[in-house]
Amino acid sequence: MMNELKTIAQGYCGPEAELLQLALLRAGYLLSRPDGVFGSETAAALVRFQRLNGLAPDAIAGPQTWSELLPRLRGYFVHRVRRGDTLFRLARSYYTSLRAIELANPGIDPFDLRVGSSLIIPLPFPVVPDNVRLTPTLFAIIADGLAKRYPFIKTRSIGKSVMGRDIILFTIGNGTREVFYNAAHHANEWITTPILLRFIEEYAQAYADGGNIYGMKASELFEQNVLYAVPMVNPDGVALVTGEMKDGAYYDKARRIASDYPSIPFPSGWKANIEGVDLNLQYPAGWETARSIKFAQGFTTPAPRDYVGAAPVSAPESRAIYELTLSRRFAITISYHTQGREIYWRYLELEPPGAEELAAEFAAASGYSVSDAVYNSGFAGYKDWFIDRYFRPGYTIEAGLGENPLPLSQLDGIYRDNLGILTLGLT
Repeated sequence: MMNELKTIAQGYCGPEAELLQLALLRAGYLLSRPDGVFGSETAAALVRFQRLNGLAPDAIAGPQTWSELLPRLRGYFVHRVRRGDTLFRLARSYYTSLRAIELANPGIDPFDLRVGSSLIIPLPFPVVPDNVRLTPTLFAIIADGLAKRYPFIKTRSIGKSVMGRDIILFTIGNGTREVFYNAAHHANEWITTPILLRFIEEYAQAYADGGNIYGMKASELFEQNVLYAVPMVNPDGVALVTGEMKDGAYYDKARRIASDYPSIPFPSGWKANIEGVDLNLQYPAGWETARSIKFAQGFTTPAPRDYVGAAPVSAPESRAIYELTLSRRFAITISYHTQGREIYWRYLELEPPGAEELAAEFAAASGYSVSDAVYNSGFAGYKDWFIDRYFRPGYTIEAGLGENPLPLSQLDGIYRDNLGILTLGLT
């Protein structure tokens, strides 16, 4: 992971500067909100951090500096137990709680800390940020942080993207009812990733505390369900749209693809995977119809959006989601997209039992409207295939309102609107 964090210095602009600012803000060395511009204020804060952490005060974020900053991004330190350590002293030293340390280290005996053993020490802030672009690199860091802080959250790769990035699956719960949430099929809809991650974190914390989420007892949801979640289906595309990918062969290929469709802004209009395949037009539910519609609209070759690919589930990202679904027995699926504040709940005339009633509950909880997909956009999506194959409730949620990619300023509002949907899906 460390080799993915670029060495940057003053004058650099981009998501890596946001990560640097986020880490310095969490560490108490920076006061202003991250803006992605490595200016003089950020440089001064970095020098202070370096001096107080035994690093050369060169105002350059290189491998050693990133190594020291990483705990502030992933939300935990790894502490090697020394003679005289107690959990109380460690909690006070790291400004955290005894409960958080015990939760992150199952089976720990507070009266028998073995010298030389390692402890996970969670830090006193949420792992999932609300003030920076959520790039694939940050996503991988967050996945590690959540799994370490809440060991009952399991993560694994269910496949690789075109560029070899892991498509990460989260699972949480002990129940027999299986539920599936996914987000960021479309690259410029990446704001759906932190929405889903925040829910996972708040649900985990509520369960750990014996508390409620959206007025419902988290322990009951946990014991009744297993939540499967893929918060970033399209990591390569997200890297392009968020600015993490700025050069290289794949970037150049994407620019060439975009040049064939000059009316679509680059990279902000990019929805597809990095090879120009629209992942939510890849599922075998009217795929041939979708192909005819999109070809008639001019999307006959790889494109920033709306190219269906050479065949159903021919893209590795959509194939990973398809194969995961075939391997499980999901009672319900929810796919997050933006924008429109709408809930789509059926495929053509197929109306799974209970689906319309639950859609109405989602609408009441969120203020969103229950809608039917426009015919030209009503085929080959994940929701369409799930309903067609299993005849169980599947939903597409079009979150937020505006022009994609939606700004971070909408994140809190979108989350508040959708917390009820995300919780009710587990009932």
